[in-house]
Amino acid sequence: MSLMDLFSLQGTLFMLMLVGAFLKRRGVITAEGKTCLSDLCMNLVIPCNIFKSFLIRFDGEIFHSCALLLLSAVLMQAVCLILNQFVYRRIEPQRRKVLQYCTIVPMSGFLGNPIAEGIYDSIGVMYTSIYLIPMRIVMWSMGTSYFVADEKINRRKVLRNIALHPCLVAIYLGLFFMVTQWPLPRFLTETVRFFGNCNTALTMLIVGTILADVQPRELLDRTAFGYSGLRLLLLPAVAFILGRLLHLGPIAHGISVLMTGMPAGATAAIFAARYHSDAVFATKCVILSTLFSMITLPVWCYLVG
Repeated sequence: MSLMDLFSLQGTLFMLMLVGAFLKRRGVITAEGKTCLSDLCMNLVIPCNIFKSFLIRFDGEIFHSCALLLLSAVLMQAVCLILNQFVYRRIEPQRRKVLQYCTIVPMSGFLGNPIAEGIYDSIGVMYTSIYLIPMRIVMWSMGTSYFVADEKINRRKVLRNIALHPCLVAIYLGLFFMVTQWPLPRFLTETVRFFGNCNTALTMLIVGTILADVQPRELLDRTAFGYSGLRLLLLPAVAFILGRLLHLGPIAHGISVLMTGMPAGATAAIFAARYHSDAVFATKCVILSTLFSMITLPVWCYLVG
C-alpha cells in the first residue's frame, strides 16, 4: 500500500469515527444503543469477519507464518506482563489497575480488523485473528484480575469465557475449514461475508461514540500522555525488533507491529466503571491513545512496509 493510500484509509476510518461521534452527540446512538452495537460487533460481526478470512487455500507457508506469529504474540504478552510489574509502581492503585490492563489489552479486537483488512486484505484479518489469541486469553484471565484482585475469582467461569469467546470460536471453525478445505454451501459463506463486511463501518462508529463522551479540555493528563507513548511507540518498537529476530514474513511482521501499536482497549473504561476503579482516567487513556494512533499507525505501517 502506498503512503497516499494509507492516508486515504486513515482518513476514511477517521470520517467513520466522526459520524459515530456525531450520532452519539445528537442522541441517535444512546448509551444503551452503544452497548447493543458493541455486543453485536463482538458477538457476530467480528467473528464473521474472522471466519471469512480463513476461507482461503491452505498451504504450508501460511501454517509456518501463523506459528511464528503466534510465538511472537506470546512473547509480546510476556513483555507486557513484565512491564506491568515495574513501570507503574509509583502510580496510585486506582490508576495503576487501568494502566496495567491497558498495557496488555489494546484496541486490536475492535480496530485491528479494519486496519488489517484495509492494508493486507483477507490474509491480514486471518493473521490478526491468530496474533490476538494470546491477548484474548490474557485479557480474560490476568486482565480481569487487575480489577478483581480483592474478589474471589471463579476460575471455571474465566476458562469458559476464554474457550467460548465468539472470536476464538470463529478461529477454531476457520482453522478447521481452512485445513480440511471442506466446501461450505454458498448461501452460508455469503451470509458470513455480508455480516463480516459490516465490520469496518460498525467498529469505527463504536470508536466514535467513545470519542464523543469526553470534552477536549478534559483530556489533558500527564499520566495518560505517558501511557500513550508506551502503547503507541515503545511496545510496537519491541514488536518490530522481535519480528526481525523471528524472521517473520512481510505481512506477518506488519500485523505484529500494527496490532501491538493499537490504542488502549475500550473495555478498560467498562471494567474500571464496573469494579469501581478510575473510569474517567481509563476513558482518557482510550481517547488520547486513539487520537495519537491516527498519527503513529501510518508511520509504523510505512516502516514495516
